[in-house]
Amino acid sequence: MDREPSISRRDLLRGRFFRGDGPGRDAAAAGAEGAGGTGGTGGTGGTGGTGHAPAPSGIGRRATLPIHRPPGAIDEAGFLTGCTRCNACVEACPVDAIVLAPPRFQRAAGTPMIDPHTNPCVMCADTPCITACEPRVLRPDQPLKMGVAWIETMACLAYTGSFCTVCSERCPVEGAIQVTQGRPVISAERCTGCGICHGVCPAPTNAIAIMPLFDRPAPAARAP
Repeated sequence: MDREPSISRRDLLRGRFFRGDGPGRDAAAAGAEGAGGTGGTGGTGGTGGTGHAPAPSGIGRRATLPIHRPPGAIDEAGFLTGCTRCNACVEACPVDAIVLAPPRFQRAAGTPMIDPHTNPCVMCADTPCITACEPRVLRPDQPLKMGVAWIETMACLAYTGSFCTVCSERCPVEGAIQVTQGRPVISAERCTGCGICHGVCPAPTNAIAIMPLFDRPAPAARAP
């Protein structure tokens, strides 16, 4: 497998990693308005397994980060409208990966989210969080994809002269991380952004970061 072109963390935070300019992306950004994230933070380059073209310049506009929702989440506008904050999905999660968004998330405060860098989703086969969701903002007919991981090659042991395949060995999604010439490569198409790889990375400086999706599809009945 050929290595995908690298993309800087600054581009990731500015939304250039994910295309999809439109109402869905705007809704996702609005939902995360209180997250306190803005574009333009510095960082070193890494590989994420995609090669999307840069989005149009966002000069003069504030960039916001989306919220990392549990598997099966509908579009952010629909999620914020439909979620009753009943906490059923939080209680159903067997590993306590689902938590409530803190007050800094403003309008989204109290809604379910996942912090994959702290407590990853284990991608349960029976998706109890979706089953428990009565308002159906988590749905079985929605993609399970929550985000995507990327490798900070300057920190990854396999990219810096050592040998390590722990992330690929522990990844719960088949084909999401493959080892090519002794180095892990993440497939952005297969990766669900669960965060397991980040949790098991043994590098002195964790080499894997997770970015939530900027745009999630609306349910079929609501899709334009």
